[in-house]
This record gives sequence, structure tokens and C-alpha cells, in this order.
Amino acid sequence: MTTIRPYRDADRDALYDICVKTADAGGDATGIFTDDRLWGDVFAVPYAVRHPDLAWVVESPDGRTVGYIVATDDTDAFERWFRDEWWPSKQSAYPLSGSAVPTRQDGIIGYAGRRAPGGEKHAAEYPAHLHIDLLPETQGQGLGRRLIETLFAELGRRGVRGLHLGMNPTNTGAGVFYERLGMHRLQSGPDTTMYGVRFV
Repeated sequence: MTTIRPYRDADRDALYDICVKTADAGGDATGIFTDDRLWGDVFAVPYAVRHPDLAWVVESPDGRTVGYIVATDDTDAFERWFRDEWWPSKQSAYPLSGSAVPTRQDGIIGYAGRRAPGGEKHAAEYPAHLHIDLLPETQGQGLGRRLIETLFAELGRRGVRGLHLGMNPTNTGAGVFYERLGMHRLQSGPDTTMYGVRFV
């Protein structure tokens, strides 16, 4: 039976694996970067390290970790920690290419280096944010909804005002999914579509 359970430290490698296999607008990004772990070090693992109490995984009947949701209940506090503690411990593993035309990997490294409190304009009204990824074998079974409902219930219990998230505009299926969960479009830029939901 497929189950949802709290994240454990033993799931960390699976988070890296799931993240890269879903990082290219929902598709497999393996081999796009010189080190596949960059995806997880920016978009998944730091959340589980900082907030293991806001991380859940999907466990398959054969015991594999095949999906996750990770989050923070305070975006600005998280981004301060990411800037001051997490990224300095990882940055040396991901040097810039030095190419005259920045690569896609350079873009992600640059994004990680620019992260800071106050960088997300929606964080005041929607202070929490999340990342969710499921391997293709798990999709269409209602597991994404169950993960998000689990997180939303915990954020509501904590009295968190609201949550925002950003997604690749080309991942239209994800947008439909978020809208079905009661999220609404927020003001967005050309490279990211933003959604939000209020709890209180």
C-alpha cells in the first residue's frame, strides 16, 4: 500500500533523486547540469533540513520514497538561513561555467546566490511556501492532493496566514492542479507563475 509519512533523514538521497527526475518543468532533468544534485540543493533538501516538521514523503509498497512535499512557514526567515548558512556550505561544489553566454546551470547558481529575505514580494501576505514533486509512477492517484492537504492542515494549525508558490509557466498541468486545490493566481513575472492561498 502506498503511504504518506513524515520525512526522515534516510530519505535525503531520495529527495535529490526525485527532484532531478521532475525538475525540467515536471520532466527528467538528469544530465542537464554537471552535477544533478544542484537541483536538490536549491529546491528540496534545504527545506527538509531546516523544517523536517514540514516535510512528508510518499512511500511505495516496496519501501521506496517516490514523492515528497517540503515547505517553510516563514519565507523570509528561511531565505535568511539559506543565504547565511545553507548556500555557503554548498556553493563551492557548483562553480560558474565562465562561459561568455551563461548556461542554464549558471542561472540556477546565480538564483541561489541571490536568494535573501525580502526577495519575494508575496511573502508578507502569504508567508509560507512549498515544493512538491512526485515521480511519474505515482501521479494521477491523488497523492499530490493528499500531500498538500497534509501540509495545509499543519500550516493552518500553526496559524500561518497563507502560502505562495512559484512554478514554471510551461508546466500547465501543475497550474490546473493548484487551482483545483483552491489556490489563485498572484501577480507574476514572465519566468514564473505565482499562486497563493490564505488560511486565516
